[in-house]
Amino acid sequence: MPRQKVKLAWIAKAADRKTSFRKRKNGLMKKVSDLSTLCAVDACAIIYKPNDPVPDIWHSPSEAYRVLMRFKSLPRYDQTKHMFDQEVYLEQRLAKQKEKLKCKERLNREDEVKLLMYQSLIGEKGVHELRTEDFGDLVRLIEKNVKEVEEKIEAYSRTPTAPQMLTSNEPMQIDGGDGGGDNTLNMTIDDDGDNNALDMTDIEALIRQEYFMEMMNPTYQAPNGNDLMMQFEDTTLGDFFP
Repeated sequence: MPRQKVKLAWIAKAADRKTSFRKRKNGLMKKVSDLSTLCAVDACAIIYKPNDPVPDIWHSPSEAYRVLMRFKSLPRYDQTKHMFDQEVYLEQRLAKQKEKLKCKERLNREDEVKLLMYQSLIGEKGVHELRTEDFGDLVRLIEKNVKEVEEKIEAYSRTPTAPQMLTSNEPMQIDGGDGGGDNTLNMTIDDDGDNNALDMTDIEALIRQEYFMEMMNPTYQAPNGNDLMMQFEDTTLGDFFP
């Protein structure tokens, strides 16, 4: 469960204020110790408790005195160059919030202009209903969109296209011969890219279909015995049919 953001305001209840002071003081002391150890820098912390003249010092009074004397020996400009007080902190926070507000206003305006463009395209809003600043924003938005489209077209035109290859599921069209029709023969492609492996079942079906079409032809003549011989170019079938 995420921690709730603490409101930066004075704690009215004394017990809660004392507890918060103790926890935050220990955390601050630990942060100074980590900074000095990890980064090897001179650092000290002096914290006065309410109604207590003796402060809490990290890590020793002598070391804190040495660091303070080193700071006091610097010129006035160097002392205040990186000084950070509550007023400066609030001014920086205010400037950041103003920048965020400007960014949100710009994004909202872009959405409004897009809505105006869509409404004008479908006829919901006429041109006479637009304000002068709307025309300028619409022109800038349209020019931006046109530029993006042109950049995409240019990028696609520079991309090389691969040649179209025959896939394993794509049928190959061949001429049906004297029958006058077109027959479809399925060609399978091996994993090695060899496209010479044909399905024998499709070949038999194709032969039967061509034979049937020839029989249906009025000029068909019955073949004699010599015409029934079939030539096979496959070397594996040649062993069985010399």
